[in-house]
Amino acid sequence: MRNCAIFIILFSSLATLTGCGTTTGERAGSGALMGAAGGAAIGSLSGDAGAGALIGAGAGALGGYLVDQHEKGNID
Repeated sequence: MRNCAIFIILFSSLATLTGCGTTTGERAGSGALMGAAGGAAIGSLSGDAGAGALIGAGAGALGGYLVDQHEKGNID
């Protein structure tokens, strides 16, 4: 149960910080870094921190890009 609580807290904090920055590159980059950190932490719980970091980095970069495009009004 404790692992589940840690996951929820980590995911919610990373989700709120995904769009830090002012340019598209900054937002995607900060999302990728935070996603990689979160993915590595979650992946280490399941035994494969490297795969978790790669998946987290991809998801974070995509999240940062989407937040940037939403802020610019390009997507709803």
